[in-house]
Amino acid sequence: MSIIPEIATVIEKRSLDKTHSLFRIVFDSEKKRDSFTFRPGQFIILSIFGVGEAPISITSSPDEKGFIDLCVRKIGRLTTALHELEENSKVGIRGPYGNGYPVENMEGGNLLIVAGGLGIAPLRSMLRYALWHRDKFKQVSIAYGAKDVESVLFRGEMYSIAERKDIKCLLSVDRVEEGTLWKGHHVGRVTDLLDMIDMPLKDTSVAVCGPPIFYKFVLRKLLDLGYSKGRIYMSLERRMECGLGKCGHCVVGHKYTCIEGPIFTYWDAINLPEIF
Repeated sequence: MSIIPEIATVIEKRSLDKTHSLFRIVFDSEKKRDSFTFRPGQFIILSIFGVGEAPISITSSPDEKGFIDLCVRKIGRLTTALHELEENSKVGIRGPYGNGYPVENMEGGNLLIVAGGLGIAPLRSMLRYALWHRDKFKQVSIAYGAKDVESVLFRGEMYSIAERKDIKCLLSVDRVEEGTLWKGHHVGRVTDLLDMIDMPLKDTSVAVCGPPIFYKFVLRKLLDLGYSKGRIYMSLERRMECGLGKCGHCVVGHKYTCIEGPIFTYWDAINLPEIF
């Protein structure tokens, strides 16, 4: 894996809400397009020439060949510059980095995905992987919560998944503004959705991602329901930095998020109290 960025082109830019956009990116090199592979949960380092670089989780499935999708929130200098790019603009990409979800250990069992807010971005890769390989999993369920209807990322896509018969997709928002159409299942906390999911605890892997306060309540709820601590996988994509473990900004206790993460189990969280 080269640490020199590969040149790529933004072939599509789609607004998801006021601050989030989806960018579809294609490597200029045909050889790189054909050879690039990754695991759900891994990330790339995106470069904008003359501005800088930043780590971003891949939100498409490894099975979707020829491109990668990135869901990016406009929050800082680089992400603002990215949102200002026009389609067909050039960027640099290096990676993938991180460990990703242990899909080989998850296949053959049940899968529960729990997302909060922007946490759906890295989990979308795992979700789409599971849908692509639906025959490799038993029950598949997703519980996704956001603060309001406009904040539900990939809203149309999630509505469509909720209509499928081979997966249970539950959506929740904290509040619904008057006059706003909400086609989800609940108004309240995402933890309430977990009570609506009847999934065997045995052989169930749980993939979780959301803001820090989200982890506090969701992890407690999962443990109260009896899910295995060793099979609760958390994405700490917010901790990612250079991808190489060189800058030291990703260090949590004795672990480097860029190298040993960003996917950690609940057992890791017990031994690394500062992980959030």
